[in-house]
Amino acid sequence: MAVSSRMVALSISLVLVNLVLFSSFTEAKDFIVGGKSNGWEVPASPQSQPLNQWAQSSRFQLGDSLVWKYETGKDSVLQVTRENYLNCVSTKPIAEYKDGSNTKVVLNKSGPYYFISGAKGHCEKGQKLIVVVMAPRVEAPAPSPADAAAVPPTSGATITSSSRFGGGFVVLMGLGMALVL
Repeated sequence: MAVSSRMVALSISLVLVNLVLFSSFTEAKDFIVGGKSNGWEVPASPQSQPLNQWAQSSRFQLGDSLVWKYETGKDSVLQVTRENYLNCVSTKPIAEYKDGSNTKVVLNKSGPYYFISGAKGHCEKGQKLIVVVMAPRVEAPAPSPADAAAVPPTSGATITSSSRFGGGFVVLMGLGMALVL
């Protein structure tokens, strides 16, 4: 009977640890460009840049998608270089999309993406967009003991396992161990 309760406790603690470790992963999201179904349109004023204001207020991650809603045949989306974005050059785009409400671009690399309207004169009137995709988080490797000795803390604070791995992780590990014992 004691072995059974220990196995249950161990299983529960492993589930809790997995929840903490994998809670930072999120699913990819679809973003409707401009935040609304008619977001891909010529703005009232080119200086207002509503598309870029929308993009700056959003957080784009690897794997997310941009979805454009526009009328097929009346507009299109061109993915261009930075230079072509700045100068509204529509020749030789990186990619061209003309499928109206079915235009979906997967953001598969970190860094900036540049888009302009393919309709004549629309880019010059401000129908363009810059989206910046955040780089994935990469944790820095722990310093070696020799490095740690060479650089003493300047604030008098010490680094503990709870500050390095997150207090929740240490608390859950402690709970799991207490349940097993």
